[in-house]
Amino acid sequence: MALAPTARTFRSPVVEAKGWLAGLSFTPDRPLIDAGQAAPSDPPPEALRRVIAEAALRDDSAHQYGAVLGLGPLREELAANISATYGGRVSAAQLAITSGANHAFCATLASLAGPGDEVILPTPWYFNHKMWLDMAQIGTVPLPCGTDLLPDPEQAAALITERTRAIVLVTPNNPTGAEYPPETLAAFRDLARARGLALIVDETYRDFTATPGAPHGLFEDPDWDDTLIHIYSFSKSFRLMGHRVGAVATSPARLAEIEKFIDTVTICPTPLGQMAALWGLRNLAQWVASQRDEVMTRQAAMRAAAPALAGEGWRLAGLGGFFAWIEHPFATDATTVAQALAREAAVLALPGTFFSPEGDATGRAALRVAFANLDAPRIAQLAARLCDFKGV
Repeated sequence: MALAPTARTFRSPVVEAKGWLAGLSFTPDRPLIDAGQAAPSDPPPEALRRVIAEAALRDDSAHQYGAVLGLGPLREELAANISATYGGRVSAAQLAITSGANHAFCATLASLAGPGDEVILPTPWYFNHKMWLDMAQIGTVPLPCGTDLLPDPEQAAALITERTRAIVLVTPNNPTGAEYPPETLAAFRDLARARGLALIVDETYRDFTATPGAPHGLFEDPDWDDTLIHIYSFSKSFRLMGHRVGAVATSPARLAEIEKFIDTVTICPTPLGQMAALWGLRNLAQWVASQRDEVMTRQAAMRAAAPALAGEGWRLAGLGGFFAWIEHPFATDATTVAQALAREAAVLALPGTFFSPEGDATGRAALRVAFANLDAPRIAQLAARLCDFKGV
């Protein structure tokens, strides 16, 4: 009997890690520091919550099926936002709204590849990307990143075969935090175009880059949609995680294929969440900028803790977005270290093994620390607990 699609992949890493907390108790003077999931726990700003409440009460269309590819006004507004942000030209006809960025990725791959095809993923990779490729029976070709945690286009070129359909990049990266330079992204675009591949760029954390201004110039190319497929999420920017609103930018022809997937899986993205995203785009630019400033403060707190961590053998190898990629000093693998940290230090972080192929040395040696819900004082406490932790 053939394996069911879900049996072809591993258990959800966040679910598994949360399971490590079962039976543990934490005291008021030493509460759990949860650095496991990169999603803000605070709700959206009150003004946006009021918009959601009013729409739920007074707009009947908030509770009905909507257009499969998303509300027209939101597609128009996001097209204008992307065009202004990147200095390029994107139209509503090149955009679909999805039920979150993961949904955008799955829909995109359904339009690109099938069983036996291959997709190149830099490692460490975002685990949900790997899980979908497993379930879809699409081969994952690992592209190991260097010590700078950046993928190399020349190494990627050597991995391309007749079965390759796409290269996937995530920037700022989940899990390492690395921000890919514009020239790196351009080189991957040129490689993908020359070899007839799609280049999928997931920029879920676009609004939290360390360098202000356009993250890259890919949209300046008037023919960008013959190669580039761009994924975005409103979850982190407007704190709409539970409303599941994301987007994919690509060619109208590909959107016609993606539309089939969306119509089959969700019929349409939630209208209420889309209304919230539209209002956010029109009204929350300054608020999002303030959230970016807070993320930069948290990154500064992580950098400030790096010397003390280094003194105990820990190494801050990557930092960006909501993430720190920290190499641990112990001989055992990162999963064992992460489980012991939960028990003995009241710290929940995800092991690098969740983001890498089995046996991968980079994954075994590191932890992903997500500070979406940790302010600077809590980050200092986290660093102190890591320094005090003596291993297993």
